[in-house]
Amino acid sequence: MKKIGLFLSLFALVFAFQANAQTETGAVIKFKEKSIDFGDIKQGDKVSHTFELTNTGNTPLIISNVAATCGCTVPSWPKEPVAPGATAKIQVSFNSAGKMGKQNSVVRIYSNASEPIEKVSLISNVLPKTK
Repeated sequence: MKKIGLFLSLFALVFAFQANAQTETGAVIKFKEKSIDFGDIKQGDKVSHTFELTNTGNTPLIISNVAATCGCTVPSWPKEPVAPGATAKIQVSFNSAGKMGKQNSVVRIYSNASEPIEKVSLISNVLPKTK
């Protein structure tokens, strides 16, 4: 009976190590939030937000590119690798000039993470300028 208990304990331990190794391989991006809603803004207003991320993986995170859906949205990101457990910031600015109504400016983050393309967005409702 002790041999069966020992065998089951050993099996459970090996299974736990394998599961842990499978889930924590490579770089992993974890965002504090993936979207921010500015609500109503006036046409011509410029808004920005800093998205904070953490590399929860076990290898350095390398962000190769950050691309916006249009020229009205401008991102800036860290060019250096983000160490495991470290945080970094991606700054995104949106210029509402020439825009009207509901806007969802999506920014794609390309990296070596387990999910190689992540998205964050700035949401707003652009109202006409008051004179």
